[in-house]
Amino acid sequence: MKANFVSKKIVLALVSTVLTTSAMAQQQAKKASSPKLTMADVLKASQASDWRSLNPDNTLYLELEKGRVVIELAPEFAPKNVANIKMLVKEGYFDGLAIIRSHDNYVAQWGDPSEKREFKNASKKVDAEFTVKYKQTDTFTRLPDVDGYAPQVGHVNGFAAGRDPKSRTTWLTHCYGAIGVARGNDIDSGNGGSLYAVTGHAPRNLDRNITVVGRVMHGIELLSSLPRGTGALGFYEKPEERTPIKTVRLAADVPEAERSKLEVFRTDTSSFKALVEAQRNRAGDWYKFAANHIELCNVPVPVRLVK
Repeated sequence: MKANFVSKKIVLALVSTVLTTSAMAQQQAKKASSPKLTMADVLKASQASDWRSLNPDNTLYLELEKGRVVIELAPEFAPKNVANIKMLVKEGYFDGLAIIRSHDNYVAQWGDPSEKREFKNASKKVDAEFTVKYKQTDTFTRLPDVDGYAPQVGHVNGFAAGRDPKSRTTWLTHCYGAIGVARGNDIDSGNGGSLYAVTGHAPRNLDRNITVVGRVMHGIELLSSLPRGTGALGFYEKPEERTPIKTVRLAADVPEAERSKLEVFRTDTSSFKALVEAQRNRAGDWYKFAANHIELCNVPVPVRLVK
């Protein structure tokens, strides 16, 4: 009797295992056969609440002959430097200056080529803000994949950022379109009087070595398509090679009718997480291999023009 009882238990266990395995296989097959979302699918299904408008108090318009470059500043990451840049803009420091450098696959930089233009109310010396402290309650949409330049990476309010939980510090990263404060060898030698935009492959080795203050939200092609400088590090050697800057204005100081109506995809939503997953495993007829991985600077944060 005991042997029969044991045998029945074994049979029941085997049947249960077979049923469980069969159910799991069916679920996996169903999952594999379900159509994967593309980024276009995610954007098409997005709601108005998945988008946000740019804050005019933290938005710069860099006006060039060929058009406008829209830059969003991130004071939460570099409060002192952003405040000084806004002061420089308000006093017209950049008006009439030029793009002084276009380094292939790297950056485009602007400022005063003569280095003689005076600061009025802005500070000539500003503390470097390579990293800032963050609070545990701060919104941070972390990527699931590892990163070689930071213990954690993700997005904060639309900006690609790195984090170090041990030191509780965070910083903006050098992804395409990032805006940084040019400096010399001294840590505090940057004051916002010369800025650059990343126009090439993300130079992440610059992270935590330069103060990053924001990113280009619209018009990056006006900078990335500039003729390359022939001098060292891509600097223009002749004045006629430089691209003149008409003005730089804070959006809040521009009449509303003349502002660029832009919205940015929020990075603190389930829709953004779906977008990230869509990019980690590209769907569609063209892709044959799903990497199941994405690098921080390959995560798109969509920006759209609205009427």
